[in-house]
Amino acid sequence: METAILVRHGESAFSVRGAVNGDPLGDCPLTEAGREQAARLAEALASTPIDLCVTSEFARTRETAELVLDGRDVPRLVVAALNDPRAGVFEGGPLEPYKQWARAHGPLDEPPGGGESRAAVVARYARGFAEVLPRPEPSVLVVIHSLPIAYVRTALEGRDPAAAMDLVPYCEAYTLSAQELADVVARLERWSANPVFV
Repeated sequence: METAILVRHGESAFSVRGAVNGDPLGDCPLTEAGREQAARLAEALASTPIDLCVTSEFARTRETAELVLDGRDVPRLVVAALNDPRAGVFEGGPLEPYKQWARAHGPLDEPPGGGESRAAVVARYARGFAEVLPRPEPSVLVVIHSLPIAYVRTALEGRDPAAAMDLVPYCEAYTLSAQELADVVARLERWSANPVFV
């Protein structure tokens, strides 16, 4: 690839409820507002060449991609490593208790009930982006979730993952060169090998 266009999916049913969804089998479609957000992004990207579309396994990313690429013959690739984190006992519940747990625990701590540590999640995202980098298609649209994009944005600013990350807007495009994405992958790999929140 030469260029990656990272996009968070449109507003989803769980987003409106403020609920946690780290299980790709959960039923979490876009809302009407989410579909409108995706349609606006389709207009914004109408003249942008897109040679491949990468999504996570989640229905909300795949639905967003379909709307953004409406009418375009663009191959799709699902990269499970870019899924949202497994949340353990917090799955399906309100987001705030999960965020409180995350702020109070270290990067190697796993949420009870089979959740993923932040260190494991960051390492997984690095693998996911590393899977995209060698693709032969020049321009790759990557429709994923807020957290991996937040990690990318902070890495580009020269910062490591934090205990709490700000949400990124729905259906807003962030364009990176291959070199920028490679630098992000390297930084995330370094941090996940020796994770410390500062």
